[in-house]
Amino acid sequence: MVDVREITFQPSQQTGRHKHPCPVIGYIAEGSAVLQIEGQRPQQLPTGSAFYEPADVIITRFDNASATAPMKFIAQYLLDGDQALIEML
Repeated sequence: MVDVREITFQPSQQTGRHKHPCPVIGYIAEGSAVLQIEGQRPQQLPTGSAFYEPADVIITRFDNASATAPMKFIAQYLLDGDQALIEML
């Protein structure tokens, strides 16, 4: 099952450390984001960029890179049954 969400972050909004029980594929529809998977360098994701977050891997950052503009992204959660979409750490 695929759960598709359009999510908007306010300026400077941060997700915090988290992980997903399933792979997440997405793209930045507006604005820009910073994605960092634990143990890797941060990735700058401008508008139009695609991203991938593996299942059960700690995401140390998924933040709006702008202090003045919102950021909108589309996330596709590749679920295997009835699962929570995110686990905050």
